[in-house]
Amino acid sequence: MTAPHYARAVARAKKVKEKRAKAKADGNGDKVVATNRRARHDYDIVDTLECGLMLTGSEVKSLREGKAQIAEGYARIDNGELWLYQTHIPPWMYAVGFGSHDPDRRRKLLAHRHEIDEFVAETKTQPLTMIPLKLYFKEGRVKVELALAKGRKNQDRRQAIKERDATREMARAARNLEKLPN
Repeated sequence: MTAPHYARAVARAKKVKEKRAKAKADGNGDKVVATNRRARHDYDIVDTLECGLMLTGSEVKSLREGKAQIAEGYARIDNGELWLYQTHIPPWMYAVGFGSHDPDRRRKLLAHRHEIDEFVAETKTQPLTMIPLKLYFKEGRVKVELALAKGRKNQDRRQAIKERDATREMARAARNLEKLPN
């Protein structure tokens, strides 16, 4: 490869890397580690809550590498405390033996008492589930966006897809009308 071609390839690679880093960062500058993309498809989101997460050092280092899976996760309230279950944070590659952690352990969520009480009241009146939507860093701390959600049946999912397609079609038609010359 000649020098000009190599320089262009390197410049293009840098642009792609910057674009990916920008896309990975959330709109407000938070670094998103994991998202639960199926949640908005399988559930109707009623309410959301931002919680802190109690972690060990090796878990934080593993999250900084961008490794976590929250798709199967859920939250539960035990003895007035909020706990996150079935989230997988793999061990950090350099933590061996004593320094490593159990990847599938339950993790305590940090939220204000009144927020927990509101979620308890809502789950007692309706059949709702608490699921994690997003795991991210905010000002150097790990946060979880927890959603209070109601499960959808297949018929409800199909209806939601139809509504989304209809709104897209209306938006497309409106854009096409704007493009037409007067």
